[in-house]
Amino acid sequence: MALRGNLRDFTITQLLNLVNLAHKTGTLIVEGPGETARVSFRDGKLAYAQIGQEDSRLAGILYQSNKLNANQYRIIQQRAGNFSDKELGLLLINAGYVSQEDILDNLQQYFTAVVHRLFTWVEGIFHFDSEALPPADRINVRLGLENLIIEGSRALHEWEQLQDEIPSLDMALKFADRPGANLRNVNLSIEEWRVVSYVNPKNTMRQIASATKMNDLEVRRIIYGLLQAGLVEIVRPEGVSVPPPVHVFPTEDKDEQKSLVNRLINRIRSL
Repeated sequence: MALRGNLRDFTITQLLNLVNLAHKTGTLIVEGPGETARVSFRDGKLAYAQIGQEDSRLAGILYQSNKLNANQYRIIQQRAGNFSDKELGLLLINAGYVSQEDILDNLQQYFTAVVHRLFTWVEGIFHFDSEALPPADRINVRLGLENLIIEGSRALHEWEQLQDEIPSLDMALKFADRPGANLRNVNLSIEEWRVVSYVNPKNTMRQIASATKMNDLEVRRIIYGLLQAGLVEIVRPEGVSVPPPVHVFPTEDKDEQKSLVNRLINRIRSL
């Protein structure tokens, strides 16, 4: 399967569909602007996935999903760091830490999440290497692509809608003069706080995306939500663009969130 090209010509969803219909075995390598993803298949089913240098080993995945606590993860790193994932998985099952079902479920969730992130990639080059088999030292899964293809189609539709609502990221944001939401009931996520902290007519949305390390789809999705809530407005950027300062820091602490909401209210009122 000689397949290579640009994500502007072929979407991830279309590539998955080709792999699925052809029942191909191999690895799809996607080089994005800042990192490279590898998604491996066996007989047209998802077997393994990784983005960049993220810890995709079994111990790291189980730790991220709270199947291992910090102390267990540290001991495994110290004493079983040279074990393959298959060897480690067998040890963990025999020791009663996790079940085989736990391992497979968490690997499937992790690999699926990687593919979901690829749906947000709109720039990059790719090629399919039929000689690159799924890693032999990792535990592979066998996950059908049908549901992923449907989810990818929905993500593509969302992307097209967001492009219509926010055509250019070279515009800036400012807090609304008359917010349309009840600010005392505002409950922003950590990602939304990261974007809000850079809202300033001098900062373009592209700068905000760069500063928060979000791709085009992610930042558009959050900005669209803020626009719909009536918290911000799109404006032309003021003056010369400068690196945006950090105004607030994302936090999960309820008292600090309350303080940040009050500061946001005062900021809007002062405009």
